[in-house]
Amino acid sequence: MESKRSKYTLIGLTIFCILLIGVTSINSSFLAPLRTGVGYVLIPLQSGINKVGLAVYNQLNDYSSLKTAVEENKQLKEQIASLVEDNNRLQTESFELSRLRKLYELDEEYMQYHKVGARVIAKDSGDWFQVFRVDKGSVDGIREDMNVIANGGLVGIVTDVGANYATVRAIIDDASEVGAMAQQSGSTCIVAGDLKLFKEGRLRMTDIAKDGDVKDGDKIITSNISSVFLPGLLVGYASDITVDSNQLTKSGYLIPVAEFDTLQEVLIITDLKEDMTGETEKGTEGQS
Repeated sequence: MESKRSKYTLIGLTIFCILLIGVTSINSSFLAPLRTGVGYVLIPLQSGINKVGLAVYNQLNDYSSLKTAVEENKQLKEQIASLVEDNNRLQTESFELSRLRKLYELDEEYMQYHKVGARVIAKDSGDWFQVFRVDKGSVDGIREDMNVIANGGLVGIVTDVGANYATVRAIIDDASEVGAMAQQSGSTCIVAGDLKLFKEGRLRMTDIAKDGDVKDGDKIITSNISSVFLPGLLVGYASDITVDSNQLTKSGYLIPVAEFDTLQEVLIITDLKEDMTGETEKGTEGQS
């Protein structure tokens, strides 16, 4: 009942407005006072309607602008995400290129040895790559006791080989021992792995003869008499060399040249020390 009454009221007001407009449009002096009176009623009503219409128009325009802005914002976010992804990819490629360039320089430095590049695919738990696995194995010619280099020097040695993988023990591992010597003097020593000590960024150097010429800062390389390590590979730098309490030997520390927290690519030297030793012995026998 209430809705019908409102409907009739709206219809009545509409007819009334039409009549008022019609009256004001009649050009007659007789109706001039009436037009003036109607004007007082109709003009405010028209002004109110115009204001309402303008407000509705502005709201619709604002809604359209907001919808456009939301769509543009979505597109900008997608573009930013794409640019961030491209930037991350370029940075990754740049870092990889830098690492590969260093490996290439290392390859050039030890041109006397044959090498195979490999990627690190797994490692033992812990902060460092003391034992890790690479993506090359026996099908690639990899064998146990092959030396592994990266980051400017010796990293470790292959201890286990599968068809498509190999396990490497790094020189920082507790089970590692490297026969080494000072590059300048040839004085020999042993570089022993020690994970606890490596927290300080160094390893133990022992078995240096008391009169051996090993000084702080000397380059320490793999020695000629090592049983498995090829000669001449940079291991690190000597530090804090002192005479032992037995007064017969000296010891100290070694700062490794390789980095053992971010290994991603390595070079595996495919020449074995035992093969080189065998060839040398055969050559000596032939000469005698």
